[in-house]
Amino acid sequence: MTQAARLLLVDDDPDIAQLLSSYLGGFGHEVVIAHDGIAMWQAWARGSIDLILLDQMLPGVDGLSLLRRLRETSAVPVIMLSARADATDRVLGLEIGADDYVAKPFEPRELLARIDTVLRRSRSSPGAAATADTTAPIRFGRWELDTVTRQLKAPTGLVVALSNAEFRLLTTFLQRPNRVFSRDQLMDLARGRSMDAFERSIDLLVSRLRQKLADDPQRPSLIKTVRGAGYVFSPSA
Repeated sequence: MTQAARLLLVDDDPDIAQLLSSYLGGFGHEVVIAHDGIAMWQAWARGSIDLILLDQMLPGVDGLSLLRRLRETSAVPVIMLSARADATDRVLGLEIGADDYVAKPFEPRELLARIDTVLRRSRSSPGAAATADTTAPIRFGRWELDTVTRQLKAPTGLVVALSNAEFRLLTTFLQRPNRVFSRDQLMDLARGRSMDAFERSIDLLVSRLRQKLADDPQRPSLIKTVRGAGYVFSPSA
C-alpha cells in the first residue's frame, strides 16, 4: 500500500460517505467528507488534499461540472464515482480530466486499490525522473513545461492548466521525442492499467492535449497520428 494520504470524499449519501471514511481510515488515510459542491470548495480551500473522490450525481452542481471547474486551476488526482454505467458518462469524465472512474456499487477493496494506484502514479509521474537532476523547465518550440509546478506556459505567456493524465502524457512525449507509441504503450505510461483499457480514452486524451497545445487536429505539427501504429511527438516540427 502507498503512503497514507488526505482524501476529500464528495458524496451526498451520508451513510455511504461514513462507511467509506471508516474503511479508508482503517488503512491510514485521512478522509474529509463533503456532501455537495459548496462543502467541497470549502474543504478544498483549507488545502492539503492529496486526492478527491467525487460522486457524479450531486445536489445542485453535479460532479462533472465541479471537475471541469477544478481542472481550470488544479491537477490534483480525481477518481469519479458514479451509479451510472453508461460508457458515455465514463468517457466524458475522463475527457474532462478524471484520473480514474469507479462505477457504483463497488467493493471498498477495489476503490482502495484504485486510490493507491492513482496516488502512486501521481507521486512517481514521468516528470519525476526529469526533476531528480534538474528543476529547469522543459522547453519545446516556444512552449515551456515546468515539471515541478506542472504548469504549461504558452508562447503568449498564458499558463495552461494540465490534468495529471495530460501532464504524464506530455512528459512521456517530451522524454522520448520522435518515437512512435502505440495506444497500449501510452495507456501504460500515461494512465496505467487500473483503468479500463479501451483505446478511445487515449484518443480523447491526445485530443485534449492537442487542444491545450493549440495543435491543429486536422494538420497537427506536434502530436502526429501514425496510421495503424499510434502517435509520435515531433517538438522540432
